[in-house]
This record gives sequence, structure tokens and C-alpha cells, in this order.
Amino acid sequence: MDFAQLSTERPRVSDQDPEEVLHRVFGYETFRPLQGDIIREVVSGGDALVLMPTGGGKSLCYQVPALVRAGTAIVISPLIALMQDQVAALKELGVRAAFLNSTMDFEQARDTENALMTGELDLLYCAPERLIQPRTLDLLHDASISLFAIDEAHCVSQWGHDFRSDYLQLSRLAQEFPSVPRIALTATADERTRKEIAERLSLTEARHFISGFDRPNIQYRIAPKTNANKQLLDFIKAEHDGDCGIVYCLSRNKVDATAKMLSDKGYTALPYHAGLNAGDRARNQERFLREDGVIIVATIAFGMGIDKPDVRFVAHLDLPKSLEAYYQETGRAGRDSKPSTAWMVYGLQDVIKLRQMLEGSMGNDHFKRVERQKLDAMLGLCEVTSCRRQVLLRYFGDSLEEPCGNCDTCLNPPETWDGTVAVQKALSCVFRTGQRFGVTYLIDVLRGSENERILQFGHQTVSTYGIGTDLSANDWKSVFRQLVANGYLRADPEGYGALQLTEQCRPLLKGKVPIQLRKDPVVKSSGGRGSSGSSGRRKIADQITDTAGWEALRACRKVLAEEKGVPPYVIFHDATLFEILEKRPNSLAEMAEINGVGAAKLEKYGETFLAALRELDGL
Repeated sequence: MDFAQLSTERPRVSDQDPEEVLHRVFGYETFRPLQGDIIREVVSGGDALVLMPTGGGKSLCYQVPALVRAGTAIVISPLIALMQDQVAALKELGVRAAFLNSTMDFEQARDTENALMTGELDLLYCAPERLIQPRTLDLLHDASISLFAIDEAHCVSQWGHDFRSDYLQLSRLAQEFPSVPRIALTATADERTRKEIAERLSLTEARHFISGFDRPNIQYRIAPKTNANKQLLDFIKAEHDGDCGIVYCLSRNKVDATAKMLSDKGYTALPYHAGLNAGDRARNQERFLREDGVIIVATIAFGMGIDKPDVRFVAHLDLPKSLEAYYQETGRAGRDSKPSTAWMVYGLQDVIKLRQMLEGSMGNDHFKRVERQKLDAMLGLCEVTSCRRQVLLRYFGDSLEEPCGNCDTCLNPPETWDGTVAVQKALSCVFRTGQRFGVTYLIDVLRGSENERILQFGHQTVSTYGIGTDLSANDWKSVFRQLVANGYLRADPEGYGALQLTEQCRPLLKGKVPIQLRKDPVVKSSGGRGSSGSSGRRKIADQITDTAGWEALRACRKVLAEEKGVPPYVIFHDATLFEILEKRPNSLAEMAEINGVGAAKLEKYGETFLAALRELDGL
């Protein structure tokens, strides 16, 4: 890598006002809420712990100080793909950025280390396992370091959903570099996790900046799982045909099967999981980042740090283990603040499977108790009859005074019904059959089936045989799902799928307390692609009146991206492209006023896009 050439692309920005750096380098006029306060704290030499939702602009909170303070900023990042994306984007802005990771050969690593030592870098990205090596720490002691930024800081928490043991060593930075400010950033952490991050990273004295967790552009929707593949296809076809999206599944086999199913239906769908070889994973991720309309089907191994701004939907075909995981994964939708959808289907088997996995884990009693609480909170979100967004925000210590009007329970409020008698029947059936059978068998008993197994076990003689014909099989599935979700029944810890009574169910079984159950809603049309709930925001695609102009600018962007070897959004985000189309600047000075057009990009691409606009206007 020729750092001498890189360093001439843009003179070093130093000792300037952060707002001036924001405008000149990044092309934005003002900071978002909290950004300015965080940046000024770090610029002045203070430490900070930052919680900001995905798409809220966390990266600027250390990138701007890195350009204002003298020296090189060291950014600790857990994923190679994230490092490479961020470095590519920064270079397009004329910022002197590089990374150190396992993809580099000896010569490349040596050149990067030399650039660090000679002060030719503004930012250096590094994995935690590399940073804590003695050789790397020795290099940093000999270099001029402006700050340390610890990205995805929730990885340090053993209660978090992405725990990385290497992060535990990062507390050494406080002892070895006491005069260098440190900023830790994450999008997802409840109060327990925030406290643990601060303690483990020696940031207990740091200022905490907690931005609101609300992502109003995301519409949250959760439905009972009936036929997951058909439900997914109907959802994509009705609302996101041609859009980029992520589909999460629990197992590798399900990832492969779902990707094939979508591909067979004409969609560009690619699998991503740890069972694929590294080359296939890298190629699939690269296509997802660089091509339009690609759907990635993945396990939770995919997504942390992905900066793609135009992911229009995130779908879950299996239940996440916690609200932290759900919020982190759904947060990958709509990073450009445009309307997007977080869609999920879940069923009784999801609950049983996760409860069995939890009880069968090697964790101690305290660990299992915490994990049960997290799963219970996730199930609470699924079964709630009030605004989902209020429940989600409350979990993270945030609040929303009024229902959001942009989740399924607000748009189509679910009905409830008095399930007291049905619940007594269901619980009694579990008891009368010896707590040894799964839900399908129990429903057959309740509905009076005459199948061979019932006759074999003699359960046609129990008092609950045939007393449930007033409800359909699907209605009974809903009853059992809610009983398991709310802790009145549990799955057999031995893993055979049998349902067993818990102590909590005793008052219900004896009819001492009534219970209201959620009636699974009939699926209604969501209004198709133009639907945005009450958010009042519409997708860029729905606002475009000059389709030919839009396609021409996108084609121009794609050519430039291919020449540079970067994803199209690194050239300009869709929002910037749309503003160019709408405002139709006639000069570089007018182009410079477009949001997202900084000085470096203006110099590199301004004339190209002005020429494209002139061609469109026939000039």
C-alpha cells in the first residue's frame, strides 16, 4: 500500500472546529443529537461510553475527533469485513485510514506499521486479538496515538449476545495509555450490560451518553408461524419485491433450504453461515454489499458491523434468544432512516427449542436464570397486545409516551378472549396424560381423535378426551404456545418435546384466577410498498417521479463504484443521490450543498454527476 500517495489525497485536518471537519470531510451541516456533545468530550481528552442505535451515527463520534486531535486513532473492531468497509469509505473521503488484520501478508502489515510510526495515518483499525499482542502494544507505545475507539463494545459482556473473550483484555489500555482518551460504542445494551461494559473496560469514570433507542422508521411485525416459507414469500412479494434484505434462521440447514427456496422463486438469495468455506462466505457478503436487490439468508454469524444503508427488511424465521439479539439484528434495516420492516414469524416449537437449549446448556444456575429472564422478555414482546415499540424501548430503559402507530399491534390491534376454561382443559389434559406428550398429541386428545397412538395408550378413557372440539387445532396451538411462553408449561428438559406443568400453573389449573389470551390476528393487507404506518415517511423509491433520471444517476454511481472496487453506497448513499436528482445542482458550489457531499467526494465525483445531470436535461 502506497501511504505516501494516500497522504497526498487530502491534507491533514487538525486543530479545527469539529463542525468544520463534519462539513468539509463528511459533507454534513450539523451533528445529530448527542453527536456534538460526545465529540467535544473526546476531543477535549475525556473518556466516553456511547449507546446509540444502529444508523444513529456512532462512527462519526470517533472519526471526527480522530481528525481534530493530533496523532492516529486506533479503532478496535471485531470483524474484518467491518474494518475493510469502513476503511474503504474513509479513503473515499480523503481520510488516511488503514487496517491491520489476518488477511494481510507480511509486506502489507509492515507498510501499515511503518505508516503508523511515521504519522501518515489518521485512523488504524485493528482486531482485539491483534491489539493485545505484545508486539502491537510496543508499536503503539512508540507511536503518537490520538484516541482509542472500542466498537461493538457489548462484545465484552458475558451477558451480551456477541461475547468475545479477547475484549476482556482491552482494560489494559487504561493502564498502559492513561493519557489517551477512550470511547466505547454499542447499539445494544440493557442496564446490566452497560454496567458490565463500564467495569470491564475501566470506564466507570467515563461520561455515559445514551441516545434514544427508538428507530421510528422501522415497522415491527410479529406473526404466528403457520407456513413459514409461504409467509416469507408473501411478505417479500407484497412489500419488498426487488429490495435488499436479510433473513435470519437458527440453523445452517434452514439457511441453505431457505436460500434455495427464494432462489427457485426468482430472487437473488445467498446463504451465509459458519459451515460455508471462507471464500464462499466472503463472495456472498461482497455481492450483498455491492449489488442491488440481494437477499442474504443467514445465521446470527452475519451482520455485526455491516454498514449497508439500504437494507429494507430484516426477517426472522426463528425466534431470537433475547431482545438484545432481536434489536441488534433488526437494527440492520433502514440505516438510511428510510421506512423499513422488521418482520418475524414464531411458533410453539421455537419456544420449546430455545427453552430446551437453555436448560441443557453448561451454564451455572445464575447464568441460566439470567438467560431465562432474557428469553421471557423476548416472548413478552411476541405475545403483547399493546404497542410493541413501547415494550421494546422499555426493556432498554427508554420510553415512548404514546403508542407508536407503526407496529402491527398499533396498526391492527389484536383481540383478546377469556381463555380461562380452555386453559383449564389444556393443563388438565397435560396432567391426565402423564406429562409425557407433545402438543400435537395433546390436541388430538382434546379434539377426540381416534388415531392409533391414543388407542394404544388408552387415553380415549381420560376425562379430557374430546372436550376441546369447540376450538380448531390452530386455536389450540395458540393456547399451548401462550401457556409455554408465559411459563405455565415447560418443555421436557430431556429434549423429547413433552410438555410439563410448572408450579406457576396451579392457580389456573384449579380455576382460581381468570386469564385473557391473545387471539391470533387474521392477516390483513399492510398496504403494500407504500405503507409507512403513521410515520409519514416514504421510501425513496416511492418518492421518485423522474425514474429515468434516478436510473441514470444510479448507473453513473455503479460505474464509479466498480472502477474503485467499492460498494455503490460508498460513493454516495441513496439519500444523497436522491437529493442530487431533486435539487439538480448546476455547479460544484451547488453540489457542495448536498448532504453527504464532502470536499474529497466533490473533487472526485462532482463533475461526473454534473455531466450526468446535463445529459439528462439535454444540455
